[in-house]
Amino acid sequence: MSSARPKLDRPAGKNGRMRVVVTGMGTVNPLGKDLEEYWHGLIEGRSGASPIERFRTDRLATKFACQVNTFDPKDYLDRKAAQRMARFSQMAVAASGLALADSALDLAKEDSFRVGVAMGTGVGAFDDMTEGAAAFINKGRLNPLYAPTIIPNMAGASVAMQFHVRGPNTTVTTACAASTQTIGDATRMIQRGDVDVMLAGGTEASLCEVGIASFNAIRALSTRNDAPEKASRPFDRDRDGFVPGEGAGTLVLESREHAINRGARIYGEILGYATTNDAYHQVAPDETGEAPAKAVTLALKDAGLEPHDIDYVNAHGTSTQLNDAGETKALKRALGDHAYKVAISSTKSMIGHLLGAAGAVEAIATLLTINRGMIHPTINYENPDPECDLDYVPNTARRKDVRFAISNGFGFGGHNAVVVLARYEE
Repeated sequence: MSSARPKLDRPAGKNGRMRVVVTGMGTVNPLGKDLEEYWHGLIEGRSGASPIERFRTDRLATKFACQVNTFDPKDYLDRKAAQRMARFSQMAVAASGLALADSALDLAKEDSFRVGVAMGTGVGAFDDMTEGAAAFINKGRLNPLYAPTIIPNMAGASVAMQFHVRGPNTTVTTACAASTQTIGDATRMIQRGDVDVMLAGGTEASLCEVGIASFNAIRALSTRNDAPEKASRPFDRDRDGFVPGEGAGTLVLESREHAINRGARIYGEILGYATTNDAYHQVAPDETGEAPAKAVTLALKDAGLEPHDIDYVNAHGTSTQLNDAGETKALKRALGDHAYKVAISSTKSMIGHLLGAAGAVEAIATLLTINRGMIHPTINYENPDPECDLDYVPNTARRKDVRFAISNGFGFGGHNAVVVLARYEE
């Protein structure tokens, strides 16, 4: 097999499809409230985990999380609008506003029906949902906006209302694969010619007593309460569960033609996408890794690439025993011998697991890697696991030229999603 890299000379895209590029990115997450804060936190290998103070934890086995403690919705919204939104919607609007500003897209000059939104979330307003239900059961009154505040689609709807974009608006709730799928779905909408621009992202703010307890009940979370910053340790032998997190991320996707016509700065290209399902178990991944491997293979085929073309993998890497071992098997099945040569790292080692927002926030990290030639580490990797024997870029950032990368997102219910991201070349 030739080791020559494919040439990206595709004015109309592979198979005649329209090329889709990323022109803006915005995120609010445990490492920062803008791209630079986020990037520096990643490269420094800083953990965003800390003890929970917003609600009581005396009944919880896990007493820490990766929180966005400095988030103030009034920095992004007027007071009245903020009061009508749950936290997950507020974060979606914040990340989308940052992404639009970063893209320098003037919405006033756009046909509002040619700009759409695709937003992913795992749960929606878990905190408001449980608190409102508990208050009502205890003879309290429900807020008149209870239902329209908590439903998962309200984050995307809030983004549309805030920025007056009237194109397709879709919500994906495939658990932890959700916002990887929104990127893929938004790409397809642009390729079909339905829209010129999509705001594709994810948001999650499910940190609350019931939320933590529900994941404790299935033993999915780390209980390393004495050292929260050491708790998220993907692929490490002593991993004991994921660290819950919150945040949001949005990417501005455009057709290449639209972006060039307005003189946009381009971060990279969405080159391929695929999704599969394990059809195996509610919460446990299929240990063979067959279905996620198929998603990687199909995404590479969609991108017109071979396994040896991939320079970097942003892993799902949750820090659970089953996921990390299964993902390692999947990468070996999909990439063959190249799996041992490619650099792999887990953003979740630092920001925790943002559930439905994970894919978007991690895709942003991957695009920053492509642009800046530096791979962030997988922190807390101390003891090798024989079942996880690939190159996880342990503990220290690594300088590397990255032209093609994949970002994985796998979720409860067996959902698998993979996007292939590439350096933009005219």
